[in-house]
Amino acid sequence: MQISDILVNHMHAPLGFQLDNLRLEFKVTAAKAGQMTKQLTIWATDANQPLYQTTKLPYDNNYFDVEMALQPRTQYHAEITVQTAAEQTSATTTFETGKMAEAYSAKWIANADKDLQNTLFKRNFETAKAIQSARLYVTGLGVYEAYLDHQKVGDEYLAPGSTDYRKWVQVQTYDVTEPLQTQTNHELLISTGDGWYKGTFGFDGGQECIYGDQQMALAELHLTYTDGTQAVINTDDQWQTTRGRITKSAIYYGEDLDDTLPIGNWQPVTVLTKATTMLEDRLSLPIKIQETLPAKELIETPAKEQVLDFRQNQAGWLEFYNTEPKGTKLTFQMGEILQKGNFYRDNLRAARASFTYVSDGQAKWVRPHFTYFGYRYVKVTGNTQPLELKNFRAAVMYSDMALTGSIQTDNAKVNRLFQNVLWGQKSNFFDVPTDCPQRDERLGWTGDADIFSNTAALNMNVYPFFKKYAKDMAVEQAQHAGMLTMYAPAMGVDDGGAAVWGDAATIIPWNMYQTYGDPAIIKQNYASMKAWVDWITANTKTANLWTGMFQFGDWIALDGENPALPTGKTDEDFIASVYYAYSSEIVAKSAQLTGHKADAAHYAQLAADIRAAIQNEYITANGRLSIDTQTAYALTLYFKLVPESQLERVVSDLVARLKKDNDHLQTGFVGTPFICQVLSKYGHHDLATKIFMLEDFPSWLYAVNMGATTVWERWNSVETDGSMNPDGMNSLNHYSIGAIMEWGYKYLLGIDGHTPGYQEVTLKPNFNYRLKQVAGHFDTPYGDLQVAYQVESDAEHRIQLTVTVPVGVTAHVDLPRATDQAVQVNQQAHQGGQFDLTAGTYTINYVPTQDYVGRYNAETPAKVILQDAELTKQIDQIDPVLDFFRNDPSAAEGGLGTMSLTKLNTLLPFINVSADHLAAINQLLAQTPLLSERTSK
Repeated sequence: MQISDILVNHMHAPLGFQLDNLRLEFKVTAAKAGQMTKQLTIWATDANQPLYQTTKLPYDNNYFDVEMALQPRTQYHAEITVQTAAEQTSATTTFETGKMAEAYSAKWIANADKDLQNTLFKRNFETAKAIQSARLYVTGLGVYEAYLDHQKVGDEYLAPGSTDYRKWVQVQTYDVTEPLQTQTNHELLISTGDGWYKGTFGFDGGQECIYGDQQMALAELHLTYTDGTQAVINTDDQWQTTRGRITKSAIYYGEDLDDTLPIGNWQPVTVLTKATTMLEDRLSLPIKIQETLPAKELIETPAKEQVLDFRQNQAGWLEFYNTEPKGTKLTFQMGEILQKGNFYRDNLRAARASFTYVSDGQAKWVRPHFTYFGYRYVKVTGNTQPLELKNFRAAVMYSDMALTGSIQTDNAKVNRLFQNVLWGQKSNFFDVPTDCPQRDERLGWTGDADIFSNTAALNMNVYPFFKKYAKDMAVEQAQHAGMLTMYAPAMGVDDGGAAVWGDAATIIPWNMYQTYGDPAIIKQNYASMKAWVDWITANTKTANLWTGMFQFGDWIALDGENPALPTGKTDEDFIASVYYAYSSEIVAKSAQLTGHKADAAHYAQLAADIRAAIQNEYITANGRLSIDTQTAYALTLYFKLVPESQLERVVSDLVARLKKDNDHLQTGFVGTPFICQVLSKYGHHDLATKIFMLEDFPSWLYAVNMGATTVWERWNSVETDGSMNPDGMNSLNHYSIGAIMEWGYKYLLGIDGHTPGYQEVTLKPNFNYRLKQVAGHFDTPYGDLQVAYQVESDAEHRIQLTVTVPVGVTAHVDLPRATDQAVQVNQQAHQGGQFDLTAGTYTINYVPTQDYVGRYNAETPAKVILQDAELTKQIDQIDPVLDFFRNDPSAAEGGLGTMSLTKLNTLLPFINVSADHLAAINQLLAQTPLLSERTSK
């Protein structure tokens, strides 16, 4: 038995973070889990006695919610002990508070020149005695890097992150003990850039100085000597300042770095009277270089450009090894795609997205400091030396989130799609969940984050990430009477209040609670969640419906009647009212969870009233929707807007709507995440899988076939001829429609329903002939839940699964087509497909009551049938219906080839197939395995 992981507020050994609602959780691995107890002990570094200790508690969950008074700037050690009748094991971790509510003795310092693009601040000091410990509490506006004795402090970049700096500025804490123990004379330097604070930023080209017009820094270096004495070095009038070597930098602009510039002319700093009341210990996860990618190809384009190809669209910056002589100016431009083989960047709009460097003649690795890019290709100009691939690497950067889930199948294109979804998340979870990392936007759009949040939590540990973003949303709501702006931070823009986008205020905290089982994010944002629903109630034009206000609708849906409007055909007030009801339900449940009983009753009644109003306005007594769109049906089913007795009717109408649309999606941001989910949930998993695996426009695999390595903003951001969509708005690194991966986890892998935190989970995989092998996992708060299965090609078409259940989890297995079947679980016979599994690894085998072989059917297109020579020969023996295509081969490739034989017989009377012959042909089709099924064996 072993304790494999201890997290403090969902982080490993957090240093200087806000630690309200303190929770320690852990994972246990054991060959065999029995009755266990758990115990937690906490003590401060300099204390001999525990400050907090539980009794030996029954192991009925894997966490401790700790109520103890934490002190500022204090390191705590925690030990967790787990014991069974046979053995005992322990593991330890640390966590350390920041300044908390302690007053700052440091002052904000600045350079008198507000126009500096890169301000340096330094202080020289001596440590006359041996250092026991040292902590640097530091922040800067807009972004900063700190250096101690010319070495960068920490491994994060673009601190302090993006917030509404007028309301809160995060302070980072660094352990600098070790570098101060090697010498006595020291230099502490802080370098600042404009960043999100002062640089040009925001939608539609952006604006300057959104939050301020002057770079500044603040720091406290706390020293503890081995003799017990202490000292503090503050930013104050003893510091000096000058300009640095970065001549211009901004998030959209990129950066210009001139290493030939001398650093000198140090002047006394300006000590500002700016308050420190907005300073808070950090919530943001650090933005780090998580991996590096080598340059894979040097392309000489038809336009005679030199372009590096990293073969992966991603976010971060380029690093290169300088070999150029002094004075050489290199320019690196970033792009996502080539057009006609040439470098292209028009889809970046007003973002310059370039890095220039003037060489000092020294051979060394060079990087930017205060910007980042979204790119795959880099155009290089200005070089005098031949370019070598080994001298270039892409530093992939994103917030520090551990990977928690993945899915693999026997289909390479599907695997690439799931990788694209993950890369889209990596690229856009950059302190806030941005919409895209490349163009003049990169904003914390609420709607994208809302619809993707469940997928995000399955792919990565995003609880701390979203806890910080939830505060960003709450800060904006507090300034807008409860309304949530379109993005957070709002970057000086007051627009917002739209359904789905604004509902991120309730949905994101609720989804995080459901995944991680920790109500801390609900407690943090409960007042804001209420305020959002109250704002809708106060501003809607119709009681118990949400009407008469601006809405995004089903953004970039394909079924809109006006091609110039991207809001789609689904009634905007219907979408808004559905989310009004859902947010009200979330607030009611959150109120119950947090002990606000009166609120729980009020918002539950409000949700019921809204549901009744939706049914009266949009749904007949027999369950017929007045809105005949894919998205309307999907929302009705997902949010259960009709009683159980009418669900089958709505499902049937959705299937009929899809058939009219040739089983292709017409949905936008709102409907896309739910279509496949409701189809699989309500008995149409084959159709869901068919839609998921389509390869023509519009489909997920269309982009894969076009060479995408991330998810696109539009279904066809790139046209079939490789050109960019002329309608514009073509980010090639958006993650929103990547929300399909939630369907992959829930309905392919079968990690379906669960209690908050996954202590209980339903394993209910769906099988389909298109994907015969599926494997994946989700690292739940209790441990790694793994599922793998394959549909065998033997005569019985046996199903074989391997399932690993972590300690502390009960998996309720529900196997399809296994009623009254003999199911082998680790060689033990079990009757039927429903049973529970606890900790362990299991091999499961059974023969389904009906096999999962793909067969033709009455709706199979004629051109598909024509590819199967054996089948066409058998059809000819019944009726020569296919002679039409033999006489006119081009017809099979046109629209007629996409029709079934039944449809052709109706439209083309001269084919004249009798009803008996047509019935016999359709019966033959239903009995015949697909050609791919036969050849795959």
